[in-house]
Amino acid sequence: MASRSGKLRVNTPTARVARLPTRFSNDKTRWQKLPDDDEWRCVLRGRIVSLKQDPTHLYYRAYFPPKQSSSPGAEAAAAALPTPPSSNPPSRAESSDSPDKSDHEALLDETLSLIKHYFNLSANLTELYAEWSAVDPNFRKRAPQFTGIRILRQDAWEALVAFICSSNNNIARISQMVEKLCVNYGPHVGTIDGRAYHDFPTPAALAVEGVEARLRALGFGYRAKYVYQTAVMVAKEREEGWLDSLRNPECPAFGVEPAPGGEMGPEGRQGYRKAHEKLLELQGVGPKVADCVCLMGLGWGEAVPVDTHGEHPSLLFCLKGQYES
Repeated sequence: MASRSGKLRVNTPTARVARLPTRFSNDKTRWQKLPDDDEWRCVLRGRIVSLKQDPTHLYYRAYFPPKQSSSPGAEAAAAALPTPPSSNPPSRAESSDSPDKSDHEALLDETLSLIKHYFNLSANLTELYAEWSAVDPNFRKRAPQFTGIRILRQDAWEALVAFICSSNNNIARISQMVEKLCVNYGPHVGTIDGRAYHDFPTPAALAVEGVEARLRALGFGYRAKYVYQTAVMVAKEREEGWLDSLRNPECPAFGVEPAPGGEMGPEGRQGYRKAHEKLLELQGVGPKVADCVCLMGLGWGEAVPVDTHGEHPSLLFCLKGQYES
């Protein structure tokens, strides 16, 4: 596998990505921590991304699968991918395969853009924290304990399936379900240190006959039906790109230029209300899951998902702030 690596400078405490990945606010999560190391890995858009962090920099390395070849034995070679060198924080961009410089720079630039997009690094948390602290004494008092928290810009389809799996579930089990989906139905991207890495499966991959029964056997319970039926609806009964068409234009999919998201109304923008309504047509999606997908998969910031896990701490936070202020 070819690897490309570099680093991203993080200037201020609130601009940084908070402790990887414990504050990935909406990841369900495909990030895996390496044993005895502070390095984390995940497959994003067909590449394996490794991350490490210090107080000033976020170090990244991307492993790419080998290019397809028509030469004899190419299939066997692809099935037994070589193990790349171990990932250490580099001081500058480097490549283990010495590819053409322009190709290397293009892949490095795309990976850097992907990381900035995924972690929502365009948001200036320093300015936002200052603005919120100025109007909310309770927030001002507690904000220093929660620096660097960002809502990830996940793939909309992955967010939708993950939140369908979240029904009456806990984070550890949800993460196991997401991993099982990748291993059993996602494309294999590569193998590092004996571990195989798979990308998230497409709607079409989960819309084939036998998926529901297989997911039940894997421990998905009643969610197996919802995942399969929603995959069928998205893959076969909706136009290609339908889900991404529901995104907030201000927070588009990776590679798409932002556009105005419309005027904010008392119940949110028209695009948010439309997205919420359309998501409710899918199997296993109620109002709370729809709001989760709107906020964390489609970029509608006015969506406020509330359940008992969030309602009780929020009320306690507000009431305690009132009494202490």
